Amino acid sequence: MAEVDRPARRAGRPRTTVLTRDLIAHAALRLLDESGADGFTMARLAQALRVRPSALYNHVDGKEDVIAAVRELVSDRIDVDVFATEPWDAAMLAWARSYRVAFAAHPPTIALLATLPLTGALRTMHMYDTVVAALVRAGWPEPEVLPTIVAVESFILGSALDAIAPADMFDPAGADDAVPAFASAYRARSAALGDAPPADAAFEIGLRALLDGLRDRYARLHAASPSPTPSQAHSS
Repeated sequence: MAEVDRPARRAGRPRTTVLTRDLIAHAALRLLDESGADGFTMARLAQALRVRPSALYNHVDGKEDVIAAVRELVSDRIDVDVFATEPWDAAMLAWARSYRVAFAAHPPTIALLATLPLTGALRTMHMYDTVVAALVRAGWPEPEVLPTIVAVESFILGSALDAIAPADMFDPAGADDAVPAFASAYRARSAALGDAPPADAAFEIGLRALLDGLRDRYARLHAASPSPTPSQAHSS
């Protein structure tokens, strides 16, 4: 039987990139990691994807929409499932830890996303909706919920930056005699931690102190207004 002639298949990558919103977001996140917010432009993003800038606008509305998609990628890695199974304070611990990991992996996004509105980032809004609903179910007064989340987030984002700082940034470096208390505390910390990252220890201490304060506030709010929580009302 005679072989059917077929056109030769070209080797290598296809010339045309099949774009999607998520593909654009992944490329934008890589560009932000490499160049920072100041080096991020739609032209450079198009170059990274090997397409013309005009091709991007078939999938995103502009730079702000790309940033919203990047926010969704990062927030997708934050664990909110625990709010369905754990008490609010235990869930907040797990949420905060995964939140820090998600942002510490992409330091340039911290300042960028912390100062821009959530517009367009629907998946991120769903993440917040889960946290808010869980805190309200647990009996947190609704006007207190968002301030509480923002307070915890402020600590998390600062800790995410600390996670990428040099481990020896507090080393007195030969000034021990001039700052003896500081130098002694630095040596004591080093001895206690060994090879463990100082940023991780500081995060855990701060997070647990913050949660202790929130538990205390929660108790005082309920002592001042002893109405039943939604779960108590349902069980009675």
